[in-house]
Amino acid sequence: MKRLSDAMQYVWQYKDWPNFRWDNNRLIKALGNTRFYQGKLLSKVNALGIEINRETQAKILTEEAVKTSAIEGEILDRDSVRSSVARRLGLPTAGLPPINRHADGLIEVLLDATSGYDKPLTAHRLKAWQSALFPTGYSGMRKIRTGEWRGSEPMQVVSGPIGREKIHYEAPPVERLEDEMKQFIAWWHEGSVQIEGILRAGISHFYFVSIHPFEDGNGRIARALTDMALARDEELTIRFYSLSSQIMLERDEYYKILEHSQSGNGDITKWLLWFLGCLGRAIKNSGALVAGVTAKAIFWQKYGQMSLNRQQRKVINRLLDAEPGGFEGGLTTRKYANMTKVSRATAYREISDLVIKGILTANPGKGRSVSYRLTHVS
Repeated sequence: MKRLSDAMQYVWQYKDWPNFRWDNNRLIKALGNTRFYQGKLLSKVNALGIEINRETQAKILTEEAVKTSAIEGEILDRDSVRSSVARRLGLPTAGLPPINRHADGLIEVLLDATSGYDKPLTAHRLKAWQSALFPTGYSGMRKIRTGEWRGSEPMQVVSGPIGREKIHYEAPPVERLEDEMKQFIAWWHEGSVQIEGILRAGISHFYFVSIHPFEDGNGRIARALTDMALARDEELTIRFYSLSSQIMLERDEYYKILEHSQSGNGDITKWLLWFLGCLGRAIKNSGALVAGVTAKAIFWQKYGQMSLNRQQRKVINRLLDAEPGGFEGGLTTRKYANMTKVSRATAYREISDLVIKGILTANPGKGRSVSYRLTHVS
């Protein structure tokens, strides 16, 4: 295997490691923009009630878990993730599939990071997070070390076919790990207290993932630590935006800027500029999600006292949770029957009842092609 450049040094090989440097003058505008978006979002959600907050938290957690795994190439079933989230937040689980152990472990980590943002960060806590991510002790079909730092094999980020691999990054050797992690934890508690909160989140992400202390799961834990730092900055245990969703959209740039900065001399200005921009875009993109949860709460304030059975409520919530415009092709008798496991005749009768009550409206079309939408959804 060959390095990208024979002259390349990694960031941890410089004598000033881990005393990172950055240019405040270059960051001030990007930081101001991100703070502006953050303030707008938090002022909006301050008006939400507790039930809306729990629904918002469930949506964000589900999105965060699915996307932080997707960044690493692991595809989680969204409904299984939602099942774990609902159970842990005390939300209804009717109609959701059984809990998936891998998804449940990830949700446990994300919740512990954000709801426990003010609790001490320890080596034991980090190792417990990594164990939770791999409850079987396997990553795919590969047996890995869990609940402890990685072993003696070099930790390398590699691309390319076998025999022509390129090493994009190599983490500090295992004999340095214990001291590196003690230094990282000390920095988290003491060395970073004077750093601006959002910058601290970006630095902690870069710092941790550059040490790469585990055999697997480092990226997910780095992003959990970032959420933990942001929760500490905002003094909120509930997230109202998903950073991992935005990173997934910008994944190529994410890895490119990490590689550039990890091969640098400790000046992480470019990394922080990218991080601030990505975070700002994540916050801006959360508006539609928060608006959807708010609309759902308003809907149930209007119709919640109506006499509706369990199947009807389930279908209505599925429609409310769907993308703008509802299901593709609208709600049909067949879709209703499949979702609720009732007969076509019962489905037709219950849909007709919802139309009479003004909850559903028929879309243009007649006969067998008839479909329905929620009345308040344009």
